[in-house]
Amino acid sequence: MNATLQTTLIRTALAVAVAAAGYYAWSRMQPTGPGEGFASGNGRIEATEIDVATKLAGRVEDITAREGDFVKAGQPLARMQIRSLEAQRDEARAQRQQALNATASADAQVAVRESDKMAAQALVAQRESELDAAQRRLARSETLSREGASSAQELDDDRARVRSIQAAVGAARAQVAAAQAAIEAARAQRVGSRSAVAAVEATIARIESEIQDSQLTAPRDGRVQFRVAQPGEVLGGGGKVLNLVDLSDVYMTFFLPETVAGKVALGSEARIVLDAAPAYVIPAKVSFVASTAQFTPKTVETASERQKLMFRVKAQIDPQLLQKHLTQVKTGLPGVAWVKTDSQKEWPAALQVKLPE
Repeated sequence: MNATLQTTLIRTALAVAVAAAGYYAWSRMQPTGPGEGFASGNGRIEATEIDVATKLAGRVEDITAREGDFVKAGQPLARMQIRSLEAQRDEARAQRQQALNATASADAQVAVRESDKMAAQALVAQRESELDAAQRRLARSETLSREGASSAQELDDDRARVRSIQAAVGAARAQVAAAQAAIEAARAQRVGSRSAVAAVEATIARIESEIQDSQLTAPRDGRVQFRVAQPGEVLGGGGKVLNLVDLSDVYMTFFLPETVAGKVALGSEARIVLDAAPAYVIPAKVSFVASTAQFTPKTVETASERQKLMFRVKAQIDPQLLQKHLTQVKTGLPGVAWVKTDSQKEWPAALQVKLPE
């Protein structure tokens, strides 16, 4: 081995030794966390997302909200074309007027049939009165005929008159029955007309509701995350137009091993530190701990941890705190969530709440 080779080997050994010493010193200087009684998991800031979608198929007329806009519940965000709905509404209104006219006509028919019945009943009374008079005259004629004071012809005429008036009474009573049947028919027609009015009014109400639904509004306070459609596009029923994120429901989902998750109670305090803002410590509360375990996700780096069963945990940020920092809230930011496994422990100085001014 010549001198040059020896020198190279010595330099290489020295370089490896220096690198190992540097790594050891760097690793010793790195924070190791608050120690026992605390646990942490990696996660990302998430929030409830809401899709603003069409109820009916149609063409997008206009979109008034832009990406990044903060919107309030009930605020108009987009509008669909409604010309065809307006035409349907006008047609239904015309049909309602026709149905109202038919109802008025049916009411008049009922009144006419009731008047006809009253006239028929008066005629029956008249015929019955005439029949009574004819029967009395026939009785006198029969008495006079037996006494020989009246001719047989007069008796026959009185008998014929009684039978004729009896037939007239029957005809008048039949007219009363016919008038009653006509009244029932007219009333049925009136009921049908009123039902047609109610049906058309229900159609108008439905069309009005669809016209209102064509004005897409924000279902709750939030921020427009992105547009899915553009003005002029034709969408099917349920077609997405905008995506909102509810900034009052922001949380971080992370995973803890089974040996730790059982020590975490709902409502217990948590701390969130974001990679993008490590100087700030965000307070939160545990709002969810999975009841069943699952394999840890692929984002966990070490193989030993990937072999463990992990429980999903959610750390919820206070909505009132979020309202104070709405413009700074961003979803998708990675970070670390810390929780206590020992409720008697105090948060260390590094995890004391620290928020931006």
